[in-house]
Amino acid sequence: MFFFGSTKEDHSKELVPLFLQFDNVIGNEDLLLNDKEYSNASGEKFSISQLQYFISNIKLRRTDGKEYVIKQDDSYFLVQENDTATQTIKLKVLAGDYKQISFVVGVDSLRNTMHISKRTGVLDPASSMDNGMYWTWNSGYIFFKMEGNSSSAPADPTGNRKFRYHIGGFGGYSAKTFNNIKKISIDLPQKEIVKPRKSKNATIRIKADILNAFEGNEKISIAAHPSVMFSEYSVKVANNYSKMFSHYRTQN
Repeated sequence: MFFFGSTKEDHSKELVPLFLQFDNVIGNEDLLLNDKEYSNASGEKFSISQLQYFISNIKLRRTDGKEYVIKQDDSYFLVQENDTATQTIKLKVLAGDYKQISFVVGVDSLRNTMHISKRTGVLDPASSMDNGMYWTWNSGYIFFKMEGNSSSAPADPTGNRKFRYHIGGFGGYSAKTFNNIKKISIDLPQKEIVKPRKSKNATIRIKADILNAFEGNEKISIAAHPSVMFSEYSVKVANNYSKMFSHYRTQN
């Protein structure tokens, strides 16, 4: 019995691929940038020109209750609607049967304040600035960015009617601020448990309904709040988009 247990444990330490695929939608429709007009709960028409958000701190829970945590340095990703390649995240996990996935929307406070040498890849401030996801003036990452056009937004000096939601805030470094880091947990239905194995492309497809950024917890009007950035009101937007994510499909 002891030998059998050891053999099983050795097998379980094999790292195998697991893919997370994020499908950004508006209600029951696939999200299309620029060309498609949608309506929110306030009855406002809008189109989206830009959508991107950080996914980090990924964990998976097996059917036996044990948790597998993705190595911290390998657990930061930027999902961008204008770049299909970023919408599929490749992980390395222990072979097993998993019933739950959790992740953070944003960048945790520890990584926000780490030395620059510990912030590489999509977290490199230079790279994040290129993507428009880092505030140099505030020394922090933008966790969620959505921009677009709406006839309900006030006209700017050029006559354009734009709305902008740039949401960040990790609690503050030298002084306390609001904390918009959001942890998401998604239970997989019994028939949709993911079973990553060697030579398989096991995939969890996660639906992100962008309408919930406007109406997840509280109805947000573009006319009343066309630009939300580093302000207390950003907490309401973050509470809303924390409701965006749900399981869509599992492929084993």
